[in-house]
Amino acid sequence: METNISILFYLRKDKTNKDGLAPIFRRITINGQRLDNSTGQWVDPAKWSQEGSKMKGTTAEARLVNGHLDMIKAKIFDAERQLYKKDIEVNFENLKNKLLGREEQKRTIVPIFKEHNRRVEKLIGQGFAPLTLKRYQTALNHVEAFLQWKFKVTDYPIDKINHAFINDFDFYLRSERECNNNTSVKYVKNFGKIVRECVANGWLTVDPFLNYKQKMKEVVREYLTEDEVETILNKQFSNERLEAVRDIFIFSCFTGLAYIDVKNLTPENLSLGIDGGKWIFTSRQKTETASRIPLLPITEMIIEKYKSHPYCNNKGVLLPVTSNQKVNSYLKEIADFCGITKLLTFHIARHTFATTITLTNGVPIESVSKMLGHTSIKTTQHYAKILDRKVSDDMQTLRQKYSATGKKKDVG
Repeated sequence: METNISILFYLRKDKTNKDGLAPIFRRITINGQRLDNSTGQWVDPAKWSQEGSKMKGTTAEARLVNGHLDMIKAKIFDAERQLYKKDIEVNFENLKNKLLGREEQKRTIVPIFKEHNRRVEKLIGQGFAPLTLKRYQTALNHVEAFLQWKFKVTDYPIDKINHAFINDFDFYLRSERECNNNTSVKYVKNFGKIVRECVANGWLTVDPFLNYKQKMKEVVREYLTEDEVETILNKQFSNERLEAVRDIFIFSCFTGLAYIDVKNLTPENLSLGIDGGKWIFTSRQKTETASRIPLLPITEMIIEKYKSHPYCNNKGVLLPVTSNQKVNSYLKEIADFCGITKLLTFHIARHTFATTITLTNGVPIESVSKMLGHTSIKTTQHYAKILDRKVSDDMQTLRQKYSATGKKKDVG
């Protein structure tokens, strides 16, 4: 918005003193709003030029008075320039506060963070997932708790956020909140996005994250072996609840879908693929990337098994998936029944699909990445790194071709 500022000096003849001098007033008009103040100067009305908005003549008195008025005008334009420089809107209220020496309202981190989260919430389904919002809300909660812990305040000026602030926040997450390395780094980086927005808007002149060096540590993802998958698949359960959870878990092992994506599946997600067989066409809730997964016989059997299940019919979904908490609780029981000592959670099914079911059996990593709905193949490569068995099998084939002396065998 363009700001229109005009300055006028005029006499208040109604306030003429006993010596016959009238006070000179200053009027600033900003987009139609006026601010009138005395300049502190007095003049004989006969010596005042209304047209020129100044004192007539070149006498020493005239030069002194007019010089003072020019200085007032220069201060007004200097105040305007300072507001522009600080990227503060030049409006009536801000310019008035600047001229009257009132403290400018400082930008603080909490309302900026809350406004960011409000916008993310408005854009859920349009580039943002609910889990993204939850992550930023949790990060904000940690920032607010940190401010209380470190400074005993509920908010903090953004221009005071520096490298020491970032390191103290990182330390707080690790020591007071007992977050592990990767969790701490994630929350600090969430906070960093807000700080970078402040830098981009010109509210911060230096990015305090420039020298932040903490990195994510690679996590070894647990997955099931082929024997363990077979054990769970073939286990007979007299309890219908455990049987349903087992089936849904196996379904994920053979599709790679995460819990929430399995829960959201409807018959509309099934369609014929390029090969004429049944495929799942869906979009990952976490990243909103497309997943297209050909159905294997075992997954088709599970879908058919629950086709007429009351829960599926009532909800219009493909499988009777209960809450994530209950599913993981039942999976612990299933692990006990099957003699599996690994901590069985639903997410292990997705890891199992990536490793045991696909990569180990020679499915190209590009295809696996596509089915998993990864936004980058680098994410899929983490699974490839842990496949010692695949490396062993590949080397065993090579080993058979060579004798103990190093000469190639004829294995034909």
